[in-house]
Amino acid sequence: MQQIFNFIFKNSNRILFLLLLGISLTLTIQSHSFHRSKIISSANFLSGGVYEKVNNINEYLNLKTQNDALALENAKLKSLLFNKKDTTVIKKLDSLKGVKPSDIVVSKVIHNSFNSHENYLTLNSGELQGVKPDMGVINDLGIIGIIDNTSPRYSTVVSILNTKSQINAKIKKSNHFGSLIWNGKSTGFVQLIDVPRLASVRKGDTIVTGGQSVIFPENINIGTIDKIEIDDQTHYYTIKVKLFNDMTNLGHVYIIKSKDREELINLEKKEKNE
Repeated sequence: MQQIFNFIFKNSNRILFLLLLGISLTLTIQSHSFHRSKIISSANFLSGGVYEKVNNINEYLNLKTQNDALALENAKLKSLLFNKKDTTVIKKLDSLKGVKPSDIVVSKVIHNSFNSHENYLTLNSGELQGVKPDMGVINDLGIIGIIDNTSPRYSTVVSILNTKSQINAKIKKSNHFGSLIWNGKSTGFVQLIDVPRLASVRKGDTIVTGGQSVIFPENINIGTIDKIEIDDQTHYYTIKVKLFNDMTNLGHVYIIKSKDREELINLEKKEKNE
């Protein structure tokens, strides 16, 4: 213990300098948005590289599981191929969602957090691929989240399993809208709130994106109604939604570009200013 005190006493000037330097850098980053954005971008770049290396190791260790899943998927595809009629057309992601192929960036999840209240994903696509903040992220089963920050080769995503997430959604059969949130409890369920009492709601009904934003196209799958409750304060429905996606096990995803985003935002700004 005496040696520790001696070390601190001998190097007190250096320690004081480093402490003051750390405080000044922290204050600079917090008070200047430019510096803060550069720090976030640099952190995304460094952490993205680490996550990618870790993901490569995990993929190697999980080759057997992936091969089993591929074999099962191939069997299903062959069954469909042998039993389909000539007039059957297999739907693609772009035709199903009304999005052009050029407006889709295929990416991969290299880091996935789902144990906290504010969960994020890291993708191996970034600014070089045209990825920008506020772009929607989906896969073949449904929505995943929204792009938050980007670096040249990586991007982070606000997962739908994030208590700060709020996405426009609707009941598919009735077109009644609400806000999709997460209460921070189960990774398999989210909540649809602010649905009016006059809406026709039944367990098992499908919940999809509402299309009232420039982030997600309309009618992208989210999940099915598992439980229906009435909020005592607002007297609106609070609906428990079972997700189609297993958010703890994600692979390839699709980032959706919106060429009309800037035009719509500028139009909405004009309406507010008038």
